[in-house]
Amino acid sequence: MIMGNKTDILVFAAHPDDAELGCSGTIMAHLQMGYSVAIIDMTYGELGTRGTIESRKEEALAASKIMGIISRENLGLADGFFRKDKETLMQIIACIRKHRPSIVLCNAIEDRHVDHGRAADIIEEACFLAGLQKIETFENGAIQTAWRPQNVYHYVQDRMTKPDIVFDISPFYDKKIASIMAFKSQFFNPGSNEPETPISSPHFLKFIEGRAIEFGRMIGVKYGEGFTVKRTIGTSNLLNLI
Repeated sequence: MIMGNKTDILVFAAHPDDAELGCSGTIMAHLQMGYSVAIIDMTYGELGTRGTIESRKEEALAASKIMGIISRENLGLADGFFRKDKETLMQIIACIRKHRPSIVLCNAIEDRHVDHGRAADIIEEACFLAGLQKIETFENGAIQTAWRPQNVYHYVQDRMTKPDIVFDISPFYDKKIASIMAFKSQFFNPGSNEPETPISSPHFLKFIEGRAIEFGRMIGVKYGEGFTVKRTIGTSNLLNLI
């Protein structure tokens, strides 16, 4: 039995703000094109030096409003300690089957924060398992239909990775920054009395811009977001590629 509505793009993020940093421009561009996008945060980022679970909830809501996201949920997994076990995989499988996305965006395969690579591995595996009919998951008491996304793309995060795909976010760059700054407990805030972290200095915002410029230059545009993908990407029209 199929439950719920189909989502075109489902974005998984190990922490609130990962999606904003990694792919918010891509999200907003596809929303403007009329596609549906939902975000699933895996943890509340409760181990972060700055902020609290409650502040991160409020900030995620504010960022979602800036991006135009109306479907966002948090799985409440343990920040820093979630693992690839059956319970976690089944929870992710149920999310995939609920949304039935064509494309999944998720964390970088390898990155500075250990949660990012772990989340990427879990999501990749869950996307495959979600297509196996003999794995049973339920929504509102009804068995879900097996579903496997067409592609899983990993947004490039802190560590530089040569992207397989770069998406032009030039028209959305300012709103991308606004969505990032909605997490005011995490990023540069001259009025904050909390400890400084690697992402709370004004230099980090320059890094974000520099990365977007670098990716944009790769495809001849002002700003870009990069993605890697494990499978081979195909096309039936080379003229659709930049």
